Amino acid sequence: MNLGTPTAIGNTAKIYLYENKIYKVFNDSLPVGESLKEAKKQQYAHSCGLPVPEIYDVTNIDGKQIIIMEHMKGRTIGELLTDNMRKTEYYTGMSVDIQMGIHQIKAHSIEPMSEKLHRQIESAPELDHQMKPILLKKLKSMTFEEKLCHGDFHLYNLILSENNVTIIDWVDSSAGDRRADVYRTYLLYSQVSKELADMYMQLYCEKSGLSKEEVFRWAPIIAAARLSERVSTEDPKRLLEIVHQI
Repeated sequence: MNLGTPTAIGNTAKIYLYENKIYKVFNDSLPVGESLKEAKKQQYAHSCGLPVPEIYDVTNIDGKQIIIMEHMKGRTIGELLTDNMRKTEYYTGMSVDIQMGIHQIKAHSIEPMSEKLHRQIESAPELDHQMKPILLKKLKSMTFEEKLCHGDFHLYNLILSENNVTIIDWVDSSAGDRRADVYRTYLLYSQVSKELADMYMQLYCEKSGLSKEEVFRWAPIIAAARLSERVSTEDPKRLLEIVHQI
């Protein structure tokens, strides 16, 4: 099946627009069932009443795992911000309001964040046998009320069409601590812009009542988990410096 040229290429999949539907074609290296796992998470977010693309089908074409979903017309807020940096605070504030809305949902029937982070820390190749038990002990000591967390929340996963925003890419979502989810977003932003990361953190804390200190308690755990993702644009040394602050 010829889907044409990808509209986007991610770490785990390529995205195609075909017959006004989005085809997410997973890389061959991913385990069997990965597409179904992601689809269930997205369907769960959709069932919670969030603005999320509808899943039409989870299938296998030419030996490749594929999710077929609703096409949301528009541009990502990340793209819009790149075109007009003067609106940084406006778009960042908009995203914070959306993320806080996600965090208000008490999560059921979705992977627990603690299990996800435990698995990621165990599989991170850069962590030695002394550091892993320390991190896992700290993870176990964290207590919180389980809320829906996106897990990869940033401006490029928000599509603005007219006055509506759609939230995409739910593969890393889980039921967990909103403070961990906030630090994850901060960590992603700080990779490219410390100024954007600091503005985001300030706005989230001001709007939510959280303190920066309680969010940053999650820093070593989230940085350690990110090591397992082996993202080509991320610097493992930067993450290890954060981990060793424990």
